[in-house]
Amino acid sequence: MAPGDDGTGDRRGRRAVGALAYLSVPVVLVALPLVPLAAVLGPGGLGLAGPGAAGGLLAAVVVGLGGSALGGPLLVDRWIAGLPEADLDDRPANFVADRVSTLADDVGVDAPAVTVVRAEAANVAVTDGYRGSRLVVSTRLLSLPEADRDAALRHALVRLRTRDPLVVTAVLPAVAVVETVALLATLLVGRRGERTAGDRRVNRIHGYEPDRDRVPAWAYTVAGVLCWALLSPAWVPAAVGDRLTVAGGRRDADAAVARGGGDERTGLGNAVAFASDAAGAADWPPLLDRLSFVSMADGETGRVRGTSRQEARIRLARLRSKRAL
Repeated sequence: MAPGDDGTGDRRGRRAVGALAYLSVPVVLVALPLVPLAAVLGPGGLGLAGPGAAGGLLAAVVVGLGGSALGGPLLVDRWIAGLPEADLDDRPANFVADRVSTLADDVGVDAPAVTVVRAEAANVAVTDGYRGSRLVVSTRLLSLPEADRDAALRHALVRLRTRDPLVVTAVLPAVAVVETVALLATLLVGRRGERTAGDRRVNRIHGYEPDRDRVPAWAYTVAGVLCWALLSPAWVPAAVGDRLTVAGGRRDADAAVARGGGDERTGLGNAVAFASDAAGAADWPPLLDRLSFVSMADGETGRVRGTSRQEARIRLARLRSKRAL
């Protein structure tokens, strides 16, 4: 990097690529069935008058992007409404709102609406969309020391300034579909017979052979591979968006907060360390994971969304190093 170059241009370029990849996910999901159907029904297909493949692709852009952008904020708001709100008195509630407003002025964004939820997870998420921006913060994160708490809140507000939450919120329905189908395909590929060879021998001794009517394991593997093959055009841009928009956005926000000074950098490192190690992941909805300060591992699948398991460790190592982020 040349002297005086803080890498802002590279970061913006990565965010732009990630945003385009993310925005293509709902389009691809709709285009997969719609474009072939439009091609068959269009000029030259079955002798019928129709839009053709080009028209189908245009319809996929409108329906996919429009539907996901409309549904994303509604889906997020529904999940937030189902979270247990913290029973704060007027004074602490006003303090949280005033503190977020003060930090938002420092960052240079309009103060979002604030929802404080009762959760053991030390986390904060920020959403954005046509229904307005909202910051969701847990009571446990608010209990951190002032410097650590403010650094985490500032991190969320910096992401709001870069518009990453706007893109992520808009594509959440489509990304959730990709993630669900990918998990299903993985489970199918890894499915094995429930009975061992010894069990089958015992069954045959007693004159009972249940495996005759069972679906063979190879059939599940074939079905899973087919699911992955069909899903790959949407999964690839979703993975790119996860790395560049979500994980990359967190790293860029780390750098922005760290530039505020040594106290901010130390506070952010403390908050990342505590949030990633604290219990209570089950209290934090997986849907908010990509919009959160720190990703929380899913209790059932053991996986995280929008990043890797090592992301928090890498972020912490960078924050505690002496070099510029």
